[in-house]
Amino acid sequence: MGRLNDIALVTQVAVFHNKRAFDQLVREYQSPIRRFFLTQTGGDSQLSDDLAQETFIKAYTSISQFHGTSSFLTWLTRIAYNVHYDYRRSEKRKIQGDDFSAVMPDSPMHNRGLSEGGMTAVSSSLYTQHSSLSTDLHQALSVLREEEQICITLQLIEGYAINEISDITGMTQNTVKSHLRRGKEKLANYLRENGYDR
Repeated sequence: MGRLNDIALVTQVAVFHNKRAFDQLVREYQSPIRRFFLTQTGGDSQLSDDLAQETFIKAYTSISQFHGTSSFLTWLTRIAYNVHYDYRRSEKRKIQGDDFSAVMPDSPMHNRGLSEGGMTAVSSSLYTQHSSLSTDLHQALSVLREEEQICITLQLIEGYAINEISDITGMTQNTVKSHLRRGKEKLANYLRENGYDR
């Protein structure tokens, strides 16, 4: 979908509350948004669907704030980043409050149901067809700090440039570069230690 078409659809939603136009945007962009969450949650499909649904609800209610200075996907990914950040923060608070010492703050939390009539799930064939590769990828990403993981995901998996990652996360470009450098070093060491350099 082209940028002008995105802007036309956004205008239809913002001005006329055209839900069909928004459905087109959801169909176009639910796959990269869900993929982003799958990477961040260690492949938890149910949780990824839940967070993706929340992202699109927030996008719909705040669509008048999209001004076209970035692509619609970049704007949407910024919302997804904030949804994920809020989720992680609330889960850490729950863990600390309940004193679940056996549960690490970075572990994906399960048992979050997708509400009735929620967003249609996108096929997770990228993960299910290559389950061992997917498991290795999630294990490799789990050695990274949260900020490194986000930056690596946005650059290497989603294909964002450094300036776009800066826009999405609110980090300075130099901070993004530092997280990418450290994250790539950790990934390279992990992959070497697990036989991927042979």
